[in-house]
Amino acid sequence: MTYNVRANTRSLYIHWPFCPYRCNFCPFVALASHDNFMEQYHDALLKEIDLYAQKADSEVGLGTIFFGGGTPSTYPNHLLLDMSAKLKEKFDICDATEVSIEVNPGTADQRKLALWKEIGINRLSIGVQSLNGSVLKRLNRLQASSDVLNLLKSASYLFDNISVDLILGLPGVTKKQWKALLQTVATWPIQHVSIYFLTLHNNTRLQFQVQQEKVVLPTDAYVVDAYHWSVDFLKKYGLHRYETSNFARPGYECKHNLVYWSRKPYKGFGLGACSFDGTARFENTKKLAQYLDCMNGQQDCTESKEVLTEDQIKLEKIMLGLRQSCGVSVPFLLEKLSEEKKGRLFEAIEMLKDKKYVQQVDDKLILTSRGFILQNDIAVRLFV
Repeated sequence: MTYNVRANTRSLYIHWPFCPYRCNFCPFVALASHDNFMEQYHDALLKEIDLYAQKADSEVGLGTIFFGGGTPSTYPNHLLLDMSAKLKEKFDICDATEVSIEVNPGTADQRKLALWKEIGINRLSIGVQSLNGSVLKRLNRLQASSDVLNLLKSASYLFDNISVDLILGLPGVTKKQWKALLQTVATWPIQHVSIYFLTLHNNTRLQFQVQQEKVVLPTDAYVVDAYHWSVDFLKKYGLHRYETSNFARPGYECKHNLVYWSRKPYKGFGLGACSFDGTARFENTKKLAQYLDCMNGQQDCTESKEVLTEDQIKLEKIMLGLRQSCGVSVPFLLEKLSEEKKGRLFEAIEMLKDKKYVQQVDDKLILTSRGFILQNDIAVRLFV
C-alpha cells in the first residue's frame, strides 16, 4: 500500500492541522488547543519527507508546493525555516515553483510575512469567508474585518499573487450583503478569488445546529441566483471563472489546484494528507498519536488506498473537465464506445445543447452558466 515514487510527481502538499479555534462548518483534519504538539508534529513531517525523498527522484523539478490546513499561517517561524531548508535540500525547487500558504486573518504579522517571502513562498490564500462580524461569530470564526484589511495592506507590499476565499450561502447573509461583499473584494489588491458553496458536512457543529433548527440556511434558489450574479460581476473586474469555484486574472490560476483537476500526481505529507500517484489514491492516518508513532518508527502511515476502475476514471475525468472552463473533449467521450453507445452519446449532447446547458467549441464541450449548476447530472448523461 505504497505510493509509486517513480510517478512524475511535481507537486507536494504539506498539512499543518493546528488551529487557534475550530469553525462550526469545518470538516477538515484540524486540531484546536493542541499547540503543545507543534514541534513533535513538525519533526514527524520532516521524517515523512525524508522517507519519501530517499526513494523518489530528487531531480524532478517541483511545479507546486501547498501548505494547507488547519491553519498553516500558525506554523512557528523557526520551524517553518527548518521545513524550508528540508524541502530545498531534498527537492529541486526554483523561482518558478508556485509555493502557496493558507492564511487566516489575524494570524500573520509583518515579520511572518517577510519570512514567508524570504523562504520562497510566493502565493497567499487568505480565508476571508465573510466580512460580517456577527455572521462569523455565530460560526465560531474569530476574526474581524480589520484583520482582513490589515493583512491585505501588509501582504500586498510583498506578494503579487494573493487569493481570497469566500463562502456563498452562509446563514444570515442577505443577497444585498453578499453583493456588497463582492463589490468590496473587487477593489482589493488580489489576483484570485475562490467562492465555495457552504456545505453541511457530517458531524460538524453547524450540521447539528441546522438539524436542531437553531440555524436556517439560505434557499437553493438564493444560492444559485447569487452565484450567477457573482460570475458576471467578477468578470467585469477581470476575474474570469476557470473552474466552478475559482476566478482569476489571466496567468494567476492556481497551478496546484490545476494539478488536482488534471489528475496529475501529487504527494501529501502530514495528518490525513492525501496523495495520488496517477493510479491510486492514498490517505494518511487522521489520528495524531498514530501519525507521530509511525514517523518515530519510520513506518508507512497510510490509512487507506483506492484504485479506481476504468469506468470510474472516465467519469471522474468528465466531471473534472466540466468543472473547468476548458471543458471535456468529444473524442475522449467517444473512446472505446460501441456504435450504439456513440449514438446515445450524440443524442445526449444534442439535448444538452438544445437546453443551453453546454456549448461546443471545436471538439470541446463546455458548460454554460446554466449548466454549471447541473454539472454532476450532465456528467452522468455524458457517461455512456
